[in-house]
Amino acid sequence: MGKKLQNAAAQIESKLYDLQEASALVKQTAYAKFDETVELTIRLGVDPKRADQMVRGTTLLPHGTGKKVRIVAFAKGEKEKEAREAGADFVGADDVLEKIKGGWLDFDQAIATPDMMASVGKLGKVLGPRGLMPNPKTGTVTFEVKKAIEEIRKGRVEYKVDKAGIVHVLIGKVSFTVAQITENAQAVFTSVLKAKPSTSKGKYMKGATMSSTMGPGVPLECMTLARRVDSP
Repeated sequence: MGKKLQNAAAQIESKLYDLQEASALVKQTAYAKFDETVELTIRLGVDPKRADQMVRGTTLLPHGTGKKVRIVAFAKGEKEKEAREAGADFVGADDVLEKIKGGWLDFDQAIATPDMMASVGKLGKVLGPRGLMPNPKTGTVTFEVKKAIEEIRKGRVEYKVDKAGIVHVLIGKVSFTVAQITENAQAVFTSVLKAKPSTSKGKYMKGATMSSTMGPGVPLECMTLARRVDSP
């Protein structure tokens, strides 16, 4: 652990912080020379190996992500035209698919119209592990191409519980105000809580931390929110 990280970690007390306190502390302890990303990490009491306990969804951050997102749209005909007019960075069908097969992955989000999924699905082994595969559950497989692109531009983020039962979601930049980070974090918490599987028993939200790219994790007091879901 470097001295800068040690000094930052020393500012965090042995307690759980509410969202506003944590947001202020994350800004205070960020020490990198670049505008660090702020991430929320939530540990859930689910079994990701069970299909009926997979936690996945999207939420619209009130203040966006602070990050320029490069969007590729798999579409043809009128929907291709719609995607271009809506501002997708890369649009096409077989030509874009061939480019990806060749190793090109210079994008952050992908959307596809349903009629393109038979072809896009063949790239599952490439796009899936990188979190780039369009999925109807996250609104990225849709004929409402313009709406999907606009929502991504406004700050729609996706989340999915990993094999360890943890959800990672970026919620902004350290240059955001404390209020902006707090409100974005609240939006994610609310969405994850609503996504609780009906088959999940016991404590759903086991813990959470907020951190910047280089900074230490700030432990969050999430029990008040969790009780809303865990209570009968």
